[in-house]
Amino acid sequence: MFRDTIDGINNVFETDVFPGAVILVVGPPGSLKSGFTYSILSKHLLNTSEFGMYMTLEETTESHLRNMQSLGIDIPDNLLISDYSDIRKRFEDSEEHPDFLEMINGVIKFFKNKEGDNFTIFGLDSLGALYSLTDVENLRAKMFHFFKVLREQKLTSLIIMETPKLSNITNTTGSEGFLVDGIIEMGNIETQHDIMLYTQVQKMRACSHSRKKHLVEITPEGLSILGPVFE
Repeated sequence: MFRDTIDGINNVFETDVFPGAVILVVGPPGSLKSGFTYSILSKHLLNTSEFGMYMTLEETTESHLRNMQSLGIDIPDNLLISDYSDIRKRFEDSEEHPDFLEMINGVIKFFKNKEGDNFTIFGLDSLGALYSLTDVENLRAKMFHFFKVLREQKLTSLIIMETPKLSNITNTTGSEGFLVDGIIEMGNIETQHDIMLYTQVQKMRACSHSRKKHLVEITPEGLSILGPVFE
């Protein structure tokens, strides 16, 4: 599902991520977390007849699509983009008013019932935005249930989580790091004259992968993963 998507990603993943894995994509602002996540979803769906969903809680669908087009990322017809207002609209006529996390679960189950096993891949931008819309009481239990729903629906899921710049990733993911199946870090390295972007797999269950930082480049055809930062 990851291999043969982004150019050069096969140098990072020797074997593929297992279907239904829940994966955090973490990093500071400007590290291409959204671009990486959307690239995986779009490239995978362009090569298949499957169905996927990208849910953005931080910007409108139109704004997100402009950003992706500026990165040279294609927009496949079988990828649904949904934003905050879309989700609220689905429940505005309902007599019940579930919390936002329950709304997201409801949307996922709706499209799973509609698309069946064809609905295979899901992206969420971002976990921090979801937290701001969710009652913090028993938050860990709620997130455990949310990730459980994603696995039960057999959705390979990429969940974006922003971390402070220069933070220690193991200290910023909190309980999420224990609940998910994988963690991919997107980061940047400042040099005297430039800023280099990289991706690094911190954790990926049941998958053989490189642990090195690999350079990421933006090309007219989209993202490209180059060789390791340091040989």
